[in-house]
Formats: sequence, structure tokens, C-alpha cells
Amino acid sequence: MKAESSPTQFLRYSAGKWAPLGKGIINETPVSLTVNGQVWLTLMCTPIDLEALAIGFLFNEGVLKSKDEIELVQVCQQGDNVDVWLNHPVEQPKDWRRTSGCTGGATAVILEQLHPELKNGFVLTPEMIQTHIETLLENQSLYREVGGVHTSILSDGQHVIASGEDVGRHNSLDKIAGKCLLEDLQPSRKILVTTGRVSSEMIQKAARIGAPIVISRTSASSLSVMLAEKWGITLIGYARRDQFIVYTHSGRILQSSEGVFPHNLHQIA
Repeated sequence: MKAESSPTQFLRYSAGKWAPLGKGIINETPVSLTVNGQVWLTLMCTPIDLEALAIGFLFNEGVLKSKDEIELVQVCQQGDNVDVWLNHPVEQPKDWRRTSGCTGGATAVILEQLHPELKNGFVLTPEMIQTHIETLLENQSLYREVGGVHTSILSDGQHVIASGEDVGRHNSLDKIAGKCLLEDLQPSRKILVTTGRVSSEMIQKAARIGAPIVISRTSASSLSVMLAEKWGITLIGYARRDQFIVYTHSGRILQSSEGVFPHNLHQIA
């Protein structure tokens, strides 16, 4: 099995001086996905949680809906292929589209045909959003070790239900989706928090996971904002300990812990 990082010797320049630096570097490696004996595509990823990555990718693509459909999921000994067998035939998509995901994501989902049904009924205060960001940073174990990796977490509002780390931000959400499916994790409340930019494929995966609130440390793209508005997702970007931007469906965000909503906004039931 391939490791998530490799020890490497570097030269570091700091304050006018050169010095050798021994440090791990995040691994990015091609891993093929085989479904029912047929190679579908190659995922560029960090080679950890590969079973969850494969199953989550298939779930987010709409290929499977339930753990009961899985007969076998197995990573080969070399760690460069995940073999998934389902208990029913599936047709390989003919057209994989490149996405804006780092490391080169791929999807066959037609966004216009998605009609996600998301559960509402809960709100967050600004203080709670800041707490979620702090929790995200606490779960960046691989990032703290080697850097160069994205982290995403799924929270029920109080606890971290699942997390994913990968060189590709989209892979981190696939890993979360896979863990939820394989480990039967279905909290009633779902909040996704990520270090990655929220592009259209990220909001697509969030919708499949069933998260009505998505919080990012960085920006959102124009298409992700449009889709979040359409699908009823509260999208928050540039979230720090003391600031954030609410792009869509602001009614889920209370003005303060006293329960005051921003002007001209309403609670989403």
C-alpha cells in the first residue's frame, strides 16, 4: 500500500541563509477505479482511504445509492487500483468531463438533471460558524505534517461525523461520502466545512451528501453560487475566526446568539 507522504530532502532559504531540510511531501498518485471488472477512469489522489474514495465517488456520481448494492470493494496490493463489484449491472458513462477540481477531477453528472432534496430546520450563529472553522483546523492532521493537502469535515452541528484529507479538494468530499455510506453514518443534521474553493463539482457533491450548509475557508465560484441558490444550500466562503461571507440562503444564519436574524431575512423551516 502506498503511503500518504514521502520523506524528501530540501534546501530552505530563510533570513539570508541556506539550510538542509528533511520533510515529508504529500503524495499524489494515479489510482484506477474498476467497476464490475471494467476500468472506468483514473483518479489522481492521495492514496489513503481509497475504499471510501471509490465508493464516495460512485455515490456522488449517482451510480449507487446504498451500501446494500456493494458486493466487494478492495484495494489491490500495489495500491494503484480499487476494485468495486456491485450486485447489479451498471453502464460506464461515455463522456467524462474534466472539472476545475485540483489534480484534475472528472464527472459525468448533468447538473441540470439534479434535483436534490435537502433537510432544513436548523440555523447557525456567527459564533457557531467560527467554531466549525476551528474544528476544521484541528482536523488537519496530514496538513500539519506535510502541507499541500485539503481537509473537509462533515459535522452534525456538535461533533465531527467524518473527515477526508486529500491533495484534491473534490476527493476529500468523495472520501466523506464513502465513509458515510460504508459506516452507515447518517446524522439528521449535515454541515460540510472545507479548506477548498467551492466550485460547481464541490457543491454538486455537497448536495449529494445532503448538506444544506457548506462552509469554506476560501472562495466560491459563480456557478457554485448559482447552484447553491437553486438547490437551497446556504453557502459560506472566506470563513475565518472573526469573519465570513454568506453567498446564498442567509436565512439559516442568525445575527447573534440571541436569535436575531439579519434584516429582510427569514428562517428556513
